[in-house]
Amino acid sequence: MHQIADLISIFESNFYQSHNTRLVKGEHEPVYMPANEQTPYHQIIFAHGFYASALHEVAHWLVAGDKRRLLEDYGYWYCPDGRDKAQQAEFESVEIKPQAIEWALSVAAGFEFNVSVDNLNGEQTCRFDFQARVHQQVLYLLSNGFNVRTHKLLKALSEFYNTPWPMSATQFAWQHPKELKNAV
Repeated sequence: MHQIADLISIFESNFYQSHNTRLVKGEHEPVYMPANEQTPYHQIIFAHGFYASALHEVAHWLVAGDKRRLLEDYGYWYCPDGRDKAQQAEFESVEIKPQAIEWALSVAAGFEFNVSVDNLNGEQTCRFDFQARVHQQVLYLLSNGFNVRTHKLLKALSEFYNTPWPMSATQFAWQHPKELKNAV
């Protein structure tokens, strides 16, 4: 069973001292808040205590560089649900790497991963095409290496949840439904 308290503890033991950052259960939409006068540490605030939301928000933190981690929500734009086709394409292009890292975190934690196109009230795109791009990115990262913070957290999750380490491409088996249909 995946307890959010375990993930918070794993994150804090790996990054609070070194990066002054805490993983915080939020009540509303997720957001990253850098330290300020009221809160002396950076906060990765995830939605409603959901394990998947925490992994997703941590993935964004793992992608962000030093300067971005000093800005609210890393200084990125966010166009909410209801995006048109062009906005959705832009959203998906910036989400490929964080969702690939989220997939790796999920595998390391033995937790089911699902890509998110996050546009229920907007222009629909092919979720499977997006997942194929995320899959290619995770395979690239496995071959070329994750950044130091990501590697550290992946290893910590793998040790805690007793999942295979080092990670391999076989743990990310996925095939586009079009390919499955053509194989039959």
